[in-house]
Amino acid sequence: MSYQVSHFIHGQLIPVTGKTLEIYNPATGEVSGQVALADQSIIDNAVAAAKTAFTAWSGTTPLRRARVLFNFKMLLEKHIDELAQLVTKEHGKTLSDARGSVQRGIDVVEFVCGVPNLLKGSYSEDVATEMDSYSVRQPLGVCVGITPFNFPAMIPLWMFPMAIACGNTFVLKPSEKDPSCSIRLAQLLKEAGAPDGVLNVVQGDKAAVDMLLKHHDVKAVSFVGSTPVAEYVYNTAISHGKRVQAFGGAKNHCVVMPDADLEQAADAIVGAAYGSAGERCMAISVAVTIGDKVADELIKRIKPRVDKLVVGSGKDKTTEMGPLVTKAHQEKVKSYIDLGVKEGAELVIDGRDFKAKGFEKGFFIGASLFDKVKPEMRIYKEEIFGPVLSIVRVPDFNSALKLINEHEFGNGTAIFTGDGNAARTFANKVQVGMVGVNIPIPVPVAYHSFGGWKRSMFGDIHMHGMEGVQFYTKLKTITQKWLKDSKGTEFSMPTHH
Repeated sequence: MSYQVSHFIHGQLIPVTGKTLEIYNPATGEVSGQVALADQSIIDNAVAAAKTAFTAWSGTTPLRRARVLFNFKMLLEKHIDELAQLVTKEHGKTLSDARGSVQRGIDVVEFVCGVPNLLKGSYSEDVATEMDSYSVRQPLGVCVGITPFNFPAMIPLWMFPMAIACGNTFVLKPSEKDPSCSIRLAQLLKEAGAPDGVLNVVQGDKAAVDMLLKHHDVKAVSFVGSTPVAEYVYNTAISHGKRVQAFGGAKNHCVVMPDADLEQAADAIVGAAYGSAGERCMAISVAVTIGDKVADELIKRIKPRVDKLVVGSGKDKTTEMGPLVTKAHQEKVKSYIDLGVKEGAELVIDGRDFKAKGFEKGFFIGASLFDKVKPEMRIYKEEIFGPVLSIVRVPDFNSALKLINEHEFGNGTAIFTGDGNAARTFANKVQVGMVGVNIPIPVPVAYHSFGGWKRSMFGDIHMHGMEGVQFYTKLKTITQKWLKDSKGTEFSMPTHH
């Protein structure tokens, strides 16, 4: 049955009018619905609703805001399976993966329920004679989140609850490929007690993004997507006076040392490379092996695991890897495998012709594995964002470290080893924002902050954790003196002397 997804502004669903885009079921390849595209009037209405709501919401005590978010957390937990089904329906990932991603979003909501403590400032007595100084963090105003297709619940939940807890109001622009989850999140936040206008959702494509980036009433922008778009969002928003954090692409390496537990490493790498069909910015897409023996032994262990990998509809509980999100993305990933063969890499496992039984028209591709990949190859340098793993052979640890540090991306990385000194050196020297030691996907927990280095991130402040509080607030420092009597005019700088 076809359905329509529209905008959510000032606590209300807006009827679908004007242009729409088709929404696909990735498992069947069929059109399942339509999503509205925002025009300038829709964008203006959403920002105006958020701006109007800001006056009262920013004046609401942090404790009362926290209580709304605690209610929201409980509603999310109650509806977690419903939200996971929406993710699987439009994105294609397995229900277990979808459910786990929603839970990671809930973890951030749980963290920001402590916002009264997170917003505590600092106070210094007697910075000069009978003079005190203190600092407070205050909200920015209307904030915008532009989120990708691969985590339609988790990444919005990394953004708007933090912004709202800090006293801001929010306009969310989700991916047009899987827009339904964003509407359900907005409805649940309203049910939790958030006033109308505190969270608004606008659907759309690049035109909607541009309107938000340039809107004079928007104070801050959070973005997650590919590096070229992240750079564009950052430069555009900065030029219009916004605070920006823009997270881009990745080429995440894991180093497999000669002393690594190869059974454990193979399990971890297969899950990290092929889970969610490789459509995540923290996926492992390059395994750097120290020596030929390690590479041969690792491949020997990966191949049978891939052979047993269950690929099919995300709704099937036995499925371990679902389809890609669109036909266009399926063709793009296949073209990279074609390119790798042309560049001279050894294609050990070829997933290009995979067909899921009963879902032959779905956007599926099988897990693929390249060996003997060289750093000059495009399949090494560029983000594929699909279930394609490359093995790069290097002679020693220093060569592996140099390889990673010279790559333009620096999102996540990992090392598999039993050597504490190697692990410590790697963690200290590697030029990457998030590091795992015998952990393949080192996504920080909610009370630490998420973010990469180099061209994986544009901006200075990472997401969630205490840096999230910093991003969604501005610091104000007050210096005060209560006069007892007049001492005449002073012309010197106040000091403690």
